[in-house]
Amino acid sequence: MIDPSAEIHPMAVVEPGAQIGAGCKIGPFAIVGPEVVLGENVTLRPHALVTGWTEIGAGTIVFSFASVGEIPQDLKYAGERTRLVVGQNCRIRENATLHLGTEHGGGITRVGDGCLVMAGAHVGHDAQIGNGVILANYAGVAGHVVIEDRVIVGASAGLHQFIRVGEGAMIGALTRVTHDVMPFGLVSGPDGVLHGLNLIGLKRRGMEREDIAALRAAYKFLAEGEGALGDLAEALLAQTHSAHVAQIAGFFTGTAGRNFLRPT
Repeated sequence: MIDPSAEIHPMAVVEPGAQIGAGCKIGPFAIVGPEVVLGENVTLRPHALVTGWTEIGAGTIVFSFASVGEIPQDLKYAGERTRLVVGQNCRIRENATLHLGTEHGGGITRVGDGCLVMAGAHVGHDAQIGNGVILANYAGVAGHVVIEDRVIVGASAGLHQFIRVGEGAMIGALTRVTHDVMPFGLVSGPDGVLHGLNLIGLKRRGMEREDIAALRAAYKFLAEGEGALGDLAEALLAQTHSAHVAQIAGFFTGTAGRNFLRPT
């Protein structure tokens, strides 16, 4: 079904069965697969590819040569019916790749609202990406990664499969991340070391000074305390009155068996 208000270039390919919302603009040589759903005012620039069982939210722009909804890079994938859901008002830049989920990984890859996926960046199968996330040029998000809201991943950084990155964290360019990253953390260096808090990000989001001070004190407690990180986090959770500090402590205590980057 194609809304009458949609603008589709005569040299674009929209396969029968695709659902094209009101106000969509599809440029020349763009390709839209038969199971694709485009919300209102989605724009596909020339040569963009959207295929698979893929849903794209209103106002999102897919730039030239991006590949959205292709099958996952997983040798276990056998053609099962899996999905990709992209939120509203995202920007998917040139040559970015976003893949469908896999049956054993939950069956769906998600990208939240207001995300920016820069040129050449990759979102692997079954990744769960929150709102307002920025993936800089050629950042690689492997399969099953969870990225919470307002995270920034620097250019050419690589996130190992199955890791979690907490809300508001920042990953530096050319950084390899193989362990979970706490909320509001700042990670950099080739081996992915947690160097402190993403203070610039906290200030930009308008966090109050007393909340930032509480987070800095909590980070110092975790970095300098003796004993297991989980035990320190539980002690922190028991004594704090800050919701943001409780968020950090809960990240370390909420799931057993995880490997975390330890505050330094």
